[in-house]
Amino acid sequence: MKKRSNYNVNETLQFSVFTESQCQEIHNATLEVMENVGAIIYDEEAIEILKKGGAYVDGNRVRFPSALVEWAIRTAPSRIVLCDRNGSRKVFLEDHKTYFGPGPTNTYTLDPYTGEKRFPKISDTYRAAKVMDSLPNIDFQMDMGTPRDVPTDVADVYLLEAMLTNSTKPIVHWGYNAKNYQTMVDMCVAIAGSLQELQKNPFICLYSEPSSPFSHSQDAIQKMIFMARNYLPVIYTPAPSCGGTAPATLAGNIVVSNAECLAGLVVCQLVREGAPFIMGGVPSILDMKSMILSYGAPEFDLIHAGFTDIAHYYKIPMFSTAGCTDSKAVDEQAAIEATSSCLMAALSGANLIHDIGYMEYGATSSLELLVMDNDIIGHIRRIVEGIKVNEDTLAVDVIKAVGPGNQFLTQRHTFEHFKNETWTPSLINRQRYDHWVNDGKLTLGEAVKIKTKEIIENHEPEKLPADVQAKIGEIVANSNK
Repeated sequence: MKKRSNYNVNETLQFSVFTESQCQEIHNATLEVMENVGAIIYDEEAIEILKKGGAYVDGNRVRFPSALVEWAIRTAPSRIVLCDRNGSRKVFLEDHKTYFGPGPTNTYTLDPYTGEKRFPKISDTYRAAKVMDSLPNIDFQMDMGTPRDVPTDVADVYLLEAMLTNSTKPIVHWGYNAKNYQTMVDMCVAIAGSLQELQKNPFICLYSEPSSPFSHSQDAIQKMIFMARNYLPVIYTPAPSCGGTAPATLAGNIVVSNAECLAGLVVCQLVREGAPFIMGGVPSILDMKSMILSYGAPEFDLIHAGFTDIAHYYKIPMFSTAGCTDSKAVDEQAAIEATSSCLMAALSGANLIHDIGYMEYGATSSLELLVMDNDIIGHIRRIVEGIKVNEDTLAVDVIKAVGPGNQFLTQRHTFEHFKNETWTPSLINRQRYDHWVNDGKLTLGEAVKIKTKEIIENHEPEKLPADVQAKIGEIVANSNK
């Protein structure tokens, strides 16, 4: 078969909500809002940094010149690499590459043994880290719930210890303040060996949040400044709701989200030019009947996909949201909403996709939904992978050799390709009916329950060296003094 020159290939499936000209319109609208409306900054150091950088400052009201915003966009890196605990480079936040992980700070969790909705304990995070470690389509860790049985002021520190000691996967985490950020970086340095080694091969990324619309607390900005100074990856993640803390229109929500992200980016880049920054967040609609910020609405998926287009337009890595539901149970609604959001996020090319396993509009975490989502993500990754077209996959010679009326099952070509061409699920059932009956007639929900308990009881994550684990324990113990 002759090879064609100038042959463009779609290596993966992807789509865009916005054209390039629409991205430019949203960018221009964002610049107008930032220059005219600006933001309230509740931190004197950040205000001084912005004033020296050329922002217009009037008390704690800061307006951002367009040139300053566009400079910050240009200086932000277009790719960030996260490593596992052992320093192996695993998560490449660039272009349209997608990675999935759970979410943090849930008020409640669903107990996988009793089905009870209850407050999380630190043991739940130890358990969750083991489950995350075992699932091949979960690429990074988050804590899945804030425990009530550890000191409140340093719960973030205890959560990090649970994740560091029960999985090697990269960690995306949060913190109450810059002081706790320092403690958590110290814990990671104990593993990496030095701050420079952690900077070269970061296995932790911390995030901070503005308060929509256009308010940036002292803690939010100080955490951003701390991460920029330490040259470690940081996410700035707004969560405006259409009709609540943002306009009722989806495009208006994206303008608010974008302006809030870019305000954080300007501070980050003024502190240290080129500091690794990830944009994105959890924008959605305010459901006017229940007054929740919906995690299962179709508009939720659209806003995130559109916001991802803006991140690609800027060439800045994108933090998106998927694999979650407004349902209160791991049921058909949960499966529909989780699948829809994961597919949209993957097709849009969002880079770091979190909140896998979130239920009840983010209030509750579920290990069972996390386990089900693992199969959903595998299914979606096969779709997004697309179809390879080359001489080998077209298989014309094999087709000629087999001819009419014969079969391809015994062909070497089939043996060489069936495993990498077709996805094999771990939970979704493809058995013949009689085999399914003999195996207990399990529904997907029942299979998920069994699999979740099996992981909790049998999976053994790779342990840290005893001396490193002891050092981390000492840092954690001292954090509450």
